[in-house]
Amino acid sequence: MTQDAADIIAGVRAQIPHPLPDRLGVAVSGGSDSVALLHILHRALTPEGVQLYAVTVDHGLRAASAAEAEGVAALATGLGLSHDILHWAEGPGAGNLQDQARQARYGLLRDWARSKGIAALALGHTADDQAETVLMRLTRASGVDGLSAMSAVRQLEDLTLLRPLLSLRRADLRDYLRAEGVPWVDDPSNEDRRFDRVRLRQALPMLEELGLSVDALSLVAKNMQQARQTLDHYALSAAQEGVSFQAGAVAAEQAFLADLPDEIAHRLLRAALQWVSGGTYPPRRAPMMAALETARTGGSATLAGGRILCRRGRVWICREAQAVRGQIAEIGQVWDARWGISCVKSDDCKVRALGAEGLQLCPDWRETGLPGPVLEVTPALWRGADLVAAPLVRPAPGCTAELTCSEEEFFASFLSH
Repeated sequence: MTQDAADIIAGVRAQIPHPLPDRLGVAVSGGSDSVALLHILHRALTPEGVQLYAVTVDHGLRAASAAEAEGVAALATGLGLSHDILHWAEGPGAGNLQDQARQARYGLLRDWARSKGIAALALGHTADDQAETVLMRLTRASGVDGLSAMSAVRQLEDLTLLRPLLSLRRADLRDYLRAEGVPWVDDPSNEDRRFDRVRLRQALPMLEELGLSVDALSLVAKNMQQARQTLDHYALSAAQEGVSFQAGAVAAEQAFLADLPDEIAHRLLRAALQWVSGGTYPPRRAPMMAALETARTGGSATLAGGRILCRRGRVWICREAQAVRGQIAEIGQVWDARWGISCVKSDDCKVRALGAEGLQLCPDWRETGLPGPVLEVTPALWRGADLVAAPLVRPAPGCTAELTCSEEEFFASFLSH
């Protein structure tokens, strides 16, 4: 092993948080970055008792992808490691192909990790990827969050994502692989100029001549990450001071939101929308700022599966009616991915939204003190067209509805990047 290789291995090992996981997943596409990641982690962590599990997502978008996935399997087997291949069965629809593939990939990896009892997954993003991401976010006039780009450690629901290569250049990793005699494959889509990332990647050498180097862009991301952490700290404090929870909705005084700095109020509102909708990715900044203005001026808006409305000086963030229309669950199942329903007498009953029609069957609903649109998106027990129970509006003996997403999760979301 050369000294350069030893330095790289030691540097990557230092990026793995303590305590070391018993099991660590490693996402490997077959490209140089992820192949180097697997090889380096094998050398760095296997002697310390960490069990590595390699996994490849075959998106099925190229004829060669299946053979490339099998090549990764052979590499993993040669290292004495297990390997699984995951397939994107649904395939792409209309719209942004790369974004669809990314979301599908992360969903498949999350489910795979859960099935294996793996709590952490290592990804092969490098300093080059970080610089490209910052440039892409600049083209979209992103704020602090966007320009902070990729974090070295991030939560994807119950899975911890690790990016231990963010300080390394792709060229250095390829030199490492050549020295070790380890092959990799080059994805031709990385040269396809139809994609924004590819055009920005190809522009980087010219930008470096102007001082806009990979190192400089990576430093921008690091600085923005520190700024984001500070803003999130104050947004959390504001939420703890001024937010309340009722019937699955988030509420705050309109005057309280108006007095907050724009960026803090924006983060609070964004967290509320994600909490009520269960969304993995936050809405884009421009529509979020428009929604904040709506909340402050007393209007109503729908965004990202949630609804913002104002009643008597209070701002309510609840589920959007259209998002739950048609959602049906059995008793004992989770409804709308956030409500658990139990009922002693539930023969032939289904769970669906109370809706406007159900609310009209609850003449005393105003006594709850809650806005009608908030109650309409809560779960109810129906037997055909007959309303059996609305646990949050018209309770029935032995029938309850409880959130599966806690208030603690809402507050934790401010610090879970």
